Amino acid sequence: MEVSLDLLKKYDVPVPRYTSYPTVMSWEENLDQEKWKSFLIKRFNECNEKEGISLYLHLPFCEKLCTFCGCNRKISNTHDVEEEYILALQKEWDIYRALFSQKPILREIHIGGGTPTFFSPNNLKRIFEHIFKDSIVPQNPEYSFEGHPNNTTYEHLKTLFDLGFHRVSFGMQDSNPAIQTVINRIQPQENVIQVVKWAREIGYESVNLDLVYGLPLQTLERMEKTIQDALEIKPDRIAFYSYAHVPWTSKVQRLFDENDLPKANEKILLYQLGRKLFTENGYEDIGMDHFALPTDLMVKTRNEGKLHRNFMGYTVQQTGLLLGLGVSSISDAFYGFAQNEKTIHDYYARIQSGHLAVFKGYFLSETDQSMRKYILDIACNGKTEFQEKDLELLKKFSFPILKELEKDQFINWNEKGLQITALGLHFLRNICRAFDLKTVGTTKTFSRAI
Repeated sequence: MEVSLDLLKKYDVPVPRYTSYPTVMSWEENLDQEKWKSFLIKRFNECNEKEGISLYLHLPFCEKLCTFCGCNRKISNTHDVEEEYILALQKEWDIYRALFSQKPILREIHIGGGTPTFFSPNNLKRIFEHIFKDSIVPQNPEYSFEGHPNNTTYEHLKTLFDLGFHRVSFGMQDSNPAIQTVINRIQPQENVIQVVKWAREIGYESVNLDLVYGLPLQTLERMEKTIQDALEIKPDRIAFYSYAHVPWTSKVQRLFDENDLPKANEKILLYQLGRKLFTENGYEDIGMDHFALPTDLMVKTRNEGKLHRNFMGYTVQQTGLLLGLGVSSISDAFYGFAQNEKTIHDYYARIQSGHLAVFKGYFLSETDQSMRKYILDIACNGKTEFQEKDLELLKKFSFPILKELEKDQFINWNEKGLQITALGLHFLRNICRAFDLKTVGTTKTFSRAI
């Protein structure tokens, strides 16, 4: 479905990506560690035997600084840093593991960064052999990692595959040399082609490519060439991310000449071009920047109403506990969130003292839990049902917003619930905002919706 430029402009406003609710900006520092531990143990006991748990490992090191990146990363020209970080990760896991009364069932794992493939294959193996030795790896686990095409080797892919990782995501970003230069990520297209070829030879079930629109010097012509380069590889999934220009939180983005960034109306056209080309080539729009071939498990899971969303983005598993390891990692225990220290120095200090590295977080009220459910339902399933106990609050806060969204034909709704239309799929973040009681009136903190 074509979307009018007027609608895209109207709803291209700063809004969260809703990988959590409440969003991180609402969290508080000096988190009560004992309270966090109690909720963590409670949640583990509720869900481990039933569905298992998820792990996220943050490996922050990169060999070069990509100037578009907003991730927590540490630039290093030496790989000597791997050893100290591995020991800290292992100790952090041991601290958590001591809290659990039984072996964790590791249903889902994702490795992000930084650049996970900065670490040698053998060191990655060491990390997971330590974690697996006192855990249960179930049948058909969902293990994935992010790889940099420039430094991911055949050995990386084979080692992680043998450990149970069958999904991989490669950051392609943009294939144009001029754009690669300005974002300081020189990455020949043959490197992307090679790592995808290796992954398929080894037996990976799903390969994702990350593309970014809205980067400096991007034009419609250049964007189309990048997309065609990606389509020739035919990945199982494509994440088509909007470049989030947030120099107030990511200082490295101040290295850009903002005059080189596409204007708002130009960026909208880049998005429209990408979505058109993906859907014309057989990819289904999952929502919130994600596209997948009909044969991919993500589409099947979405169609069955079982898609989930957390700090790793969309996932096909719905474990009740996500445990984050490593600097800046975030854990979700349903009743609360906790984030690790954001600097390597502070992270090491906490772990070496024998304490958890969490410093910031949030404990959810019953109202928070209700609003989170509505937001997750909308983001993952395109519909939600309202609970009677929430109606008074919804009538006051959400229903006026829903009336406006209905006028623009994004939703069909009544006091029992709502259903997103095909047009509304383009504006999931805006629809979710109708149930966000925490970020009213904020603007600069978030990236724009388009």
